[in-house]
Amino acid sequence: MAERKKLILNLFEMNTVSHITHGLWSLPGNNRHRINDISYWIELAQILEHGGFDGVFLADVVGAYDVFRGGPETAIREGLQIPSNDPLLVIPAMAAVTERLGFGVTFSTSYEPPFSFARRMSTLDHLTRGRVGWNIVTSYLPNAARNFGLADEIPHDRRYAIADEFLDVVYKLWEGSWDDDAVIADAATRTYTDPSKVRYVDHVGENFRVAGPHLSQPSPQRTPVLYQATGSPAGIEFAGRHAELVFTGGRSTADFIRNVEQMRAAAARQGRGADDLRFIVQAGVVVGRTEDEAADKWRTYRENTSVDGILAHAGFPFDPTAFPRETLVRDALAQAGVAADAAPPTGPDATIGELLDGIATGREGRFFVAGTPTVVADEIERWLDEDGIDGINLRQYHSFDTARDFAELVVPELRKRGRLLEGGPTLRERLFGRGPRLPENHIAARYRGGANLDVPVAPLFG
Repeated sequence: MAERKKLILNLFEMNTVSHITHGLWSLPGNNRHRINDISYWIELAQILEHGGFDGVFLADVVGAYDVFRGGPETAIREGLQIPSNDPLLVIPAMAAVTERLGFGVTFSTSYEPPFSFARRMSTLDHLTRGRVGWNIVTSYLPNAARNFGLADEIPHDRRYAIADEFLDVVYKLWEGSWDDDAVIADAATRTYTDPSKVRYVDHVGENFRVAGPHLSQPSPQRTPVLYQATGSPAGIEFAGRHAELVFTGGRSTADFIRNVEQMRAAAARQGRGADDLRFIVQAGVVVGRTEDEAADKWRTYRENTSVDGILAHAGFPFDPTAFPRETLVRDALAQAGVAADAAPPTGPDATIGELLDGIATGREGRFFVAGTPTVVADEIERWLDEDGIDGINLRQYHSFDTARDFAELVVPELRKRGRLLEGGPTLRERLFGRGPRLPENHIAARYRGGANLDVPVAPLFG
């Protein structure tokens, strides 16, 4: 009998007040206003470590949401990912109070140079003893581009072309600049590192020129675990070359399976195997000791959800709250001077009231469950076995109640069913059940021992 698939269990976080559950920071007992206090991150890490979580997935943006209503005021008022602090800086504090918890952290390839980032991640891999991963993003907010001296957002596929070269640079630094046995720490000869085993990378490309050598000695994983969130054609090709864990989704089982198949095919085109990728989804779980308790929690969350926050986050091209509820969406678009093809998913023939009601109540999607621990565990098993997911990023409705509820009520049930991961000192070993380094069929491995540093990689795009 085949072994039952194990769930990769992450908490979805961000170093901000309002991440993706808009308005709920104001609920009684919610701790999200404490993000500037290091004790928040220490307490959260301990809850996750003792609660059986594999990791915390830290989102990030480098700009403000300023499309809705023509400016950032709604996002600022709502605390919608502003204020937002650097996610990398909380990791050492969380690592210091944990032994097994992993950290997937978001960093954009579009606006900052690869050399300094490579050192930053190697430092984190050392400090966490190999428990760090990188969520590779290219940044999509127009305001982010303006924050880094550009007039407008870099076109989508161009961002991925830059990212592809960015990855090539950091692979050379992480995998090729230092040999495994470069550090000898010989006190007798006062030689810490054998200089014959450290080299320049001398990368010269379309977007970056980096001499090297890498400034950090080899860390436990060398290259951190590589995460990516995608669904676009360019993103799928990029994931096929680089990603190990893909954060994706779908409105149905068929949608999700189709996304997975496309990414596995892209990986095969890069000489990688089907088992080299794992797929995680954002999931909402509201659990109670009884059905009534779970229903009461879910009712509270729905009733306190901020529609303004959702609209600002989505970058709505018009303000539906400015129109009477009986107005047709097509008429509202016309009055706002917005093209009809910008109609929301409800379509142009829906009323504004229907649109707003759907926004307030219909955002949970395919991967959501509310109920008792048994009901929740049954549904998660269905996601694993029927949809074929490998893991979840658990959406937080309340900090720290969401994590505590899952840890106290759902984790014991999943553990009893043999559905949780075990072992692995580094994050890669835990997630894949093999060594701490990238496998030999990954493109980064071509640089090991200083090989191929002067051999150009065929670009993915253009």
